[in-house]
Amino acid sequence: MTNPLPSGLRWQVYGGGEPTTLVVHGLGATAGEARIPASGLPGTRVVLTLPSHSGAADAPHGYWTYSRIAEDVRTVALEVGATRAIGVSLGAGALVALLAAHPDAFERVALLLPATLDRPREPQTVEDLVSAVELPDGSEAGDYLKARALAFRRLDAAVAALPGQTAVPDPSVLAAVTAPVLVVAATDDPLHPEQVAKDTAVAFPNGRLEVFPSRTPLVTHRREIRSLLVDFAGV
Repeated sequence: MTNPLPSGLRWQVYGGGEPTTLVVHGLGATAGEARIPASGLPGTRVVLTLPSHSGAADAPHGYWTYSRIAEDVRTVALEVGATRAIGVSLGAGALVALLAAHPDAFERVALLLPATLDRPREPQTVEDLVSAVELPDGSEAGDYLKARALAFRRLDAAVAALPGQTAVPDPSVLAAVTAPVLVVAATDDPLHPEQVAKDTAVAFPNGRLEVFPSRTPLVTHRREIRSLLVDFAGV
């Protein structure tokens, strides 16, 4: 684990060689969940840990805005020479905000389960965020839900601040992004509406949408999404 940024954000490097892919997790992700999108990717994988998550320090006051997180992501991307980026939920929104400000920041971008584009999300409670999960048959939910509940204990400020915000005020600015952008959507996910993913894909000139029939495809369709990301990011 590297020395943190002033905000407390940290990152871990896995593998080596080209390409270098930056992975930005979602709100409340455990350390294991944060690594899921990096699994199997070729080259160097740089997995971020946002403030107030896992071993990172608590976020400073006022940190939880998409543009502020995007600044940190941009700093790390330049530091490690990332040419690709994958963001999940909050991480996807941060990447959208980053691309709005720096359209040529990456050669390829994958946005998994974006929660907002240009319209604020509905407010949710911590209980909503913890319980919004669908596990595969035979999985033990107790330990998983307990881990999520522990992760959210430090995130009251984020849970309160983020629903009133958008990733970008005007998605037309994303027309300047020429890189291929893969957007992964879920069906019937109350936290990550399919329509938001569709609107996000349309906003990018080279956007591509993939929809999975699950509330939580990163859990139920992990193998398929891994293959999709390996093929997309490895080009």
